[in-house]
Amino acid sequence: MKRRDFINWVGLGLIGSSLPVAIAACSSQTTSTSGDWQTVGTSAELDKTGQLLAKNSPAGPVLVVGTSAANLTAVNPTCPHSGCTVGWQAEAKKFACPCHGSEFGIDGKVQRGPATEALKTYAAKIEGNSVVVKPT
Repeated sequence: MKRRDFINWVGLGLIGSSLPVAIAACSSQTTSTSGDWQTVGTSAELDKTGQLLAKNSPAGPVLVVGTSAANLTAVNPTCPHSGCTVGWQAEAKKFACPCHGSEFGIDGKVQRGPATEALKTYAAKIEGNSVVVKPT
């Protein structure tokens, strides 16, 4: 093999191996709004029942409760004890796990075990017609 052919093959190999990186860098898109805020639903969905469960949101599973932008609370609804999805009990103002009875306050902190870890919380707000969250 001539030296010129060898250099051509090495050059093509380098270009070919960096092509996937260049494509990924050029085509990456994010679903976030301003900053790290992620859209999880619409304010109309939240207004219907006072809660919004987004199981497949860009931020992961999120349960948003509240009736106005001023009093929104958002948590990851996965119980840290058993992995079940907690539900919101509006009358008692708490999240409750249907599997083993763990209860969490509106701030996500454990009120009653067997869970020992709090629910992951998010900052939540309404932007236009969208409900958006940001991990805290």
